[in-house]
Amino acid sequence: MKAITWLFLFCLLASVSRAQETLDYPTEIIPVLRDNCYTCHNVGNPKGGVNLEKYEEEGRIVKDGQLWLKVVDQVKTKEMPPSNKPALNENEYHILVEGINGILLKSLEKKTPGKVVIRRLSHTEYHYTILDLMGVSYDAAGRFPADGSGGGGFDNQGGSLFFTPLKMERYYDAAEEIVSRTLEDPVKWAKLVPEDYRQTIWQRFINWLMPKISSDFTPLNPPEKAAERVIFPFASKAFRRLIKVEEKEKFLDLFSRIYESMPEKPNPIRFNQSVAEVVKAILISPSFLYKMEEEPNGNEPVALGDFELASRLSYFLWSSMPDDSLFQLAVAGKLQDQKVLEGQVKRLLDDPKAVRFSESFVSQWLGITKLKDPNAPLADQAKFPGFTPSIRDAMFRETTAFFHHVLTESKNFLDLINSDYSFLNEPLADYYGIEGVKGNEFQKVMLTNTNRGGFLGMGSVQAVTSLPTRTSPVLRGKWVLEEILGTSPPPPPPDVAELPEDESLHEDLGLKALLEKHRSDPACQSCHEKMDPLGLGLENFDADGKWRESYGNTPIDPSGVLATGEAFEGPAALKKLLLQEKEKFARNLSKKALSFAIGRGMTFTDEMAIRELTTTLMEHQFNPDQFIAELVYSYPFRMKIKDFQKRVNEIE
Repeated sequence: MKAITWLFLFCLLASVSRAQETLDYPTEIIPVLRDNCYTCHNVGNPKGGVNLEKYEEEGRIVKDGQLWLKVVDQVKTKEMPPSNKPALNENEYHILVEGINGILLKSLEKKTPGKVVIRRLSHTEYHYTILDLMGVSYDAAGRFPADGSGGGGFDNQGGSLFFTPLKMERYYDAAEEIVSRTLEDPVKWAKLVPEDYRQTIWQRFINWLMPKISSDFTPLNPPEKAAERVIFPFASKAFRRLIKVEEKEKFLDLFSRIYESMPEKPNPIRFNQSVAEVVKAILISPSFLYKMEEEPNGNEPVALGDFELASRLSYFLWSSMPDDSLFQLAVAGKLQDQKVLEGQVKRLLDDPKAVRFSESFVSQWLGITKLKDPNAPLADQAKFPGFTPSIRDAMFRETTAFFHHVLTESKNFLDLINSDYSFLNEPLADYYGIEGVKGNEFQKVMLTNTNRGGFLGMGSVQAVTSLPTRTSPVLRGKWVLEEILGTSPPPPPPDVAELPEDESLHEDLGLKALLEKHRSDPACQSCHEKMDPLGLGLENFDADGKWRESYGNTPIDPSGVLATGEAFEGPAALKKLLLQEKEKFARNLSKKALSFAIGRGMTFTDEMAIRELTTTLMEHQFNPDQFIAELVYSYPFRMKIKDFQKRVNEIE
């Protein structure tokens, strides 16, 4: 199967391989670029921020491979040159597409997995790791300084997980509180320390007497032995690997010093408090706070170690450390076996903890984490009184429950674009105007209104793609392009005028008419003709996610024509058109999931893995099980390389 997939990808990237091999960049490709592209994309006039004139050698194209993939895509879809410029003739078209693809394909022949990243636990990962390790629910996001999002837009990206003195102070405070709460809870402490350590009177007497008689005496029931049985297994779980000899010595030395400093306290209090101090030290250790992967000795890619692979897998699907089953497979060295790895993927997805992946991944992918932020500039409650904190929370839960159902039950990622069901409770159903839903529990609800269903019919998406006082077709259209289709429009010109905010104008003319006037400016037209129809097709959804029929005095016209020429009438028809863009959606989902899984932005060298994942989705009817298994066994997920940062820079 792998061989077939690679053959397919090779053909996809290089449809006429012989032509690619013979095209010379300086003498054949550059003249076509000069005649058709340099007019707008040159040193003095880099339209859209893109200067193609500077790429004088093949090596520079490879260095910025991600950009040139976009260039080829724009040429293939006939978006470039733009409609107001002369079109490429057939020969020029093939020279650009096949010639540039040939350069890019050749550069990807030697696989590179990506840089070794030592990543601090994100706040979400810290919360769940502490919960699974200690049984304590600690609000890391609320107690720690906020982290940014990294290259892929996720909070687990190594490039954004900085460490500051303030964070270190908060980690000390957190360890103190977490251990104190555990020590005060007899049930939780018994799970951590399953024995009440005591020495009998006879043991204490012998241990006092015998050292005076013999220098070779081994103490009876020494506290250090009991401490080993508690501390060593705990440290291995916390560090997600077997602990080293020198670490064992340091832990026992710390335990002994604390134990000897409290001779007045009886056991088990003395023993428990000594263990508690060691546990605190473990929780502020870099080996706990960071997901570490040893740097290879050589310069060639090597497979992750079993413990490293176990951690990648568990933090991908559970946002937490490996459980005992996964850890023991790592100890036995069995995770490099593809069948074993696939079995663990299925087990982890079938576990209730997989809902953590659904919540974390989809909320950050879609940008709906704003619903959890009381200060986020969403629908103004003075204008939209029904948009309460409880409704915001319900919208968030609708989206995450829906995604988890698609992942684990419906088994078809295309439902994310269009479906005939959602997950609602009674308050949210009433808010949407949907009858027949009872109770506060979220439940699968079949929809009779085809405008709802899928991400685009959800209040969460409508709210986060609007302004506080009104909808924004531009924001919504841009969101659909970026988050569903994976294509980003260039930034607007610096002197572009904003839409007027006069509410009476909006009510009299409607946003569609205002945007038509706006994009009559040639500087705005090329981008807005892609974004605006997508956003205007969703105008029946107000900024608070409710359905509406008019802007005050003006009926809403949700019809439109996409930049590619297809006409539609309203959200239901728009979603059907988006379903035809399967390959773009598959590619975008592949990039997002791979970025989340390995904790870094995508680079050009990930291109073949992205294409493999895209092919897997297309060939298996967007089945999540096949996709996740393929991702976990992909080259970037399983492999690592030394000092990768010097070889390639992150693109996104």
